[in-house]
Amino acid sequence: MARFLPKTMRAVGLYKYLPISDPSSLLDLEVALPTVQKNDVLVEVKATAVNPIDTKQRAPKPTIETSPRILGFDGAGVVVAKGDATKLFKIGDEVFFTGDFRRTGSNAQYVALDEVIVGLKPKNLTFEQAAAVPLTGVTAYESLYDRLLLSKKDAGKSLLIINSAGGVGSVASQLAKNLGLNVIGTASRKETEEFSLAHGVDTVLNHTKDLIPQLEAKGFGNGVDYILVNYDPYPYWDTLMQAIKPQGKICLIVDSSGLVDLQPLKDKSVTLVSEMMLTRIKYNTDDKFRHHEILQKISKMLENGQLKTTLTKVLSPINAANLKEAHKLLEEKHTIGKIVLSKFDEQ
Repeated sequence: MARFLPKTMRAVGLYKYLPISDPSSLLDLEVALPTVQKNDVLVEVKATAVNPIDTKQRAPKPTIETSPRILGFDGAGVVVAKGDATKLFKIGDEVFFTGDFRRTGSNAQYVALDEVIVGLKPKNLTFEQAAAVPLTGVTAYESLYDRLLLSKKDAGKSLLIINSAGGVGSVASQLAKNLGLNVIGTASRKETEEFSLAHGVDTVLNHTKDLIPQLEAKGFGNGVDYILVNYDPYPYWDTLMQAIKPQGKICLIVDSSGLVDLQPLKDKSVTLVSEMMLTRIKYNTDDKFRHHEILQKISKMLENGQLKTTLTKVLSPINAANLKEAHKLLEEKHTIGKIVLSKFDEQ
């Protein structure tokens, strides 16, 4: 049975899509609690993570919302109510979750979520540490296991990760290392290089310089078996076409900013795949329960030490000022790992 819940909650949202420097880009608000549908759990948010998708969704455009738009697409908290058809969780469970871009997000005291996009929080992690993982964790897991179809049988093969110090890259490198792959990352600063090496990368290349001669110097003159691209592929396209081995596989998780030539893919019989974390949820696919299964697998990996959280910065409390700071840091493209906001101020 649900505990007593307030009728309103604090949240951070927007009505207009503005540059982050604008005072009205993100606002402290008081709004109604989200509606709990039959397959939903209502989670009291203890920590909410910030991702590049937040900045893209907030980016300037002419739309004006009549009701506030509340962003936030992964976090951690406690189940405080649930719909009649839910089966996976009970009141009081500590959970972590990804969000749903079509619904109110986790930059609020409470968030309503289809239980299939929720998993049990790893017992050994704080809410802040756990909140850093779901969106990037599921994206990385799906990229490697469901799109590139990697498994233990691929031990010894090579995987190039473009932007290995980012949120997805730093989870993917750990997953790939667990499978026994030879992991090559890209970074451009001493701290991002060190972060990559600490999260499963064997060799780091400098992505501000031509990657092909660097690959050759590191013994990959014949190319790599797999590439995961966690950045706009457009400026890298020619390099990707050179670096991938014949019959290799490339996975993209970011839209291309320009048109690219697909002909080299055919010449090498290269497989090109894309990863969007919420495809199963958005299209209600027959296998959408796998999203929950992946969160559960990630939770166990975090508990048994196969994965470690990629949290690097915590801002507290959860409010417009701190979310603006987090968005600004992401837009400057100098972040490492994940930024998480923690707790609302007591009133």
